[in-house]
Amino acid sequence: MVTIGVNNWIRSYSLTEHVLVGISSIIILGIAAQWLAWRLGLPSILILLLTGFIVGPIVGFLHPDELLGDLLFPIVSISVALILFEGGLTLKMAELRQTRHVVRNLVTVGALVTWVLATTAAYFILDLDFPLALLFGAILVVTGPTVIIPLLRHIRAVGRVGSVAKWEGIVNDPIGALLAVLVFEAIVTPGVQESTFVVIMGLLTTIITGAILGGLGAFLLILLLKRYWIPDYLQTSITLMIVVGAFTLSNVLQQESGLFTVTLMGIILANQKQISVKHILVFKENLGVLLLSSLFIILAARLRLTDLTFLGLRSFSFLAFLILIVRPACVLLSTIRSGLNWKEKLFLAWMAPRGVVAAAVTAVFALELVERAGYVEAERMVPQMFFIIVGTVTIYGLSAASLGRWLGMAQPNPQGTLIVG
Repeated sequence: MVTIGVNNWIRSYSLTEHVLVGISSIIILGIAAQWLAWRLGLPSILILLLTGFIVGPIVGFLHPDELLGDLLFPIVSISVALILFEGGLTLKMAELRQTRHVVRNLVTVGALVTWVLATTAAYFILDLDFPLALLFGAILVVTGPTVIIPLLRHIRAVGRVGSVAKWEGIVNDPIGALLAVLVFEAIVTPGVQESTFVVIMGLLTTIITGAILGGLGAFLLILLLKRYWIPDYLQTSITLMIVVGAFTLSNVLQQESGLFTVTLMGIILANQKQISVKHILVFKENLGVLLLSSLFIILAARLRLTDLTFLGLRSFSFLAFLILIVRPACVLLSTIRSGLNWKEKLFLAWMAPRGVVAAAVTAVFALELVERAGYVEAERMVPQMFFIIVGTVTIYGLSAASLGRWLGMAQPNPQGTLIVG
């Protein structure tokens, strides 16, 4: 009995050490990659993806699925929700005085154009079955603040295009995720009438749930802070609690509606005049860097070397179609009579990287399609999406700063000599 007890303790201790080393490694590697990217003057996401790919499939040091198990996707979902809430806190309505119609068109007309063209390309170029192509195109509507905001910070965008790109990236995330959920539900629901009903009810439920819970969450936080019912040292913690609670409850009521809920909550808090949220925003920005770094390490490390066999000339052709046809068409059709000049349109047309939300949603739906609907071909979507993420981040990340400076849309690197006297 003593021997059995000792052996069980050793196994438990080894498991604890394994989890501890794994989680610590994710944090250390993520922040180190951020610092290295800063030193090299490169977009941080490039270094993060490369680091995750090296420690995961190449070296075999990190195995997120074994490390986190069933907790993997809930952790990813909550992390993305916090990042989107932080993004919502940066969205000021005053920024939309001159560009309101452009942002509205980009997240409506632009999203539809992207969905249709990306679906068509996925069907004909990637040779996906039409239902999978429809889902893949819906996921590609997402551009994402997890990439856009660090990239805008890297290139130091100025003028109207910076706020337009930021608004589009943050608002597009819940829209793209919702669209992907509705398409997924239509795929797994038999019958045209049944699937149509599911899609309509899902859309209405998401809008109603997001509006109610997002509004209530923001109102509750405003009330607590305005009445001084929360001490200073608990303000950020209780904010975190309310955001996670609203996100979780929203997702329980309607799958993937939580992203819309927390984004709306952040926008409401950013534009109200009753309380100051600057201290909350500073905390969320620091937390966002940690979460973003960890997410890209985790998701890149999940790839397998065998996934590379799904990539080929078709993948490069699809990437080129996305960058050279889909995005320019999206921007051109969304900026008709907008007042933007050709330089601003060109800059926006060269700004559509995909990020962690696209990767996470693709991974979840691919797994569920294989298990629930028997779509074995859905496994192809994950490596294709990561190839698109790496490709778009690399191309946009390495060229956007130079293009922005050439167009007069970005500030030069503020390094030099300052003489005081």
